[in-house]
Amino acid sequence: MIYIETGSTDVYYNFGLEYYFTVEKQLPDTVFLFWRTTPTLMVGKYQNVLEEINKPYADEHGIHLVRRMSGGGTIYTDPGGWQFTFIQHSGADEIEFHQYIAPVIGALRELGVDASFNGRNDLTIGGKKFSGNAQYRLGGRTVHHGSLLFDTDIEQMVASTTVDSYKILSKSIKSVRDRVTNIAEHLPAPMDPEAFKERMVRSIMAGSTQTYSLTPEDDDRIRQLAEEKFRSWERIYGADPKFNIERTGRFAGGKMQFKIDVQKGIIQHAAVYGDFFSTLDAETICAALIGCRYDRGAVLEALRRHSIDGAVYRISAEEMAAAIAD
Repeated sequence: MIYIETGSTDVYYNFGLEYYFTVEKQLPDTVFLFWRTTPTLMVGKYQNVLEEINKPYADEHGIHLVRRMSGGGTIYTDPGGWQFTFIQHSGADEIEFHQYIAPVIGALRELGVDASFNGRNDLTIGGKKFSGNAQYRLGGRTVHHGSLLFDTDIEQMVASTTVDSYKILSKSIKSVRDRVTNIAEHLPAPMDPEAFKERMVRSIMAGSTQTYSLTPEDDDRIRQLAEEKFRSWERIYGADPKFNIERTGRFAGGKMQFKIDVQKGIIQHAAVYGDFFSTLDAETICAALIGCRYDRGAVLEALRRHSIDGAVYRISAEEMAAAIAD
């Protein structure tokens, strides 16, 4: 097994590195990565982003958003948690977790943490989840990656993945606290995140001292992949399945209700209803939205470009955009 230090907390760079060593630069042995990120929401390959996250909260708190190449659910990561990746030559077509999870459980048990596998894709301590795992195949290789809650901000994790009101959100935090846990709470003696990483890597490498250091050429290509395959709007939202959404805004000038069809992140059809007043007919307002990204900034730009701002009595284009898209 070969260990590679990513040297980065940028999730797009780290996923770019994962892709690079899966497809473009295949090393002769299994590659192992142990890395972490700034606050980030990682959405599964098959998920609808806007149904999974609290986008206004994420935007306000500078939480990054990325779409994984693997399936599974949305996870929140931050500097208080760790991610691990195994990249291995494989001819198997089936998803198989145990061989990759076993060394992680073994490393945790060496630290005195009674970790176990729940049989699907989670690791638990005393029935409480602290790790989610996902897997995919690409370029003749299997990529298995997982998260480890070490000292993660649980409140921010819940707030960024819950779209409910504050009252419900408060209950959600309590509910999640009953179901998840941080590894740091179960260590026999306190340990900082870096010491934890060092112990985990040493144990999982099982005596192997093989490492690979990134060259400047590797780094340049990884940065290109980060932009092309993970950071771009198209990669994050363009992979969303087709969906319909209904949004209502109540303003000083009346109520506006929008019904919108979105496919691959682009508005394909729109309708508007309400008791508002306007110098324009509804079709003109809706036409401004067709072909626009389902994104507040893009919606606002489209409304202004089509002279909608000022055409609706006491309702600004900015207010409409906020009602249409988070």
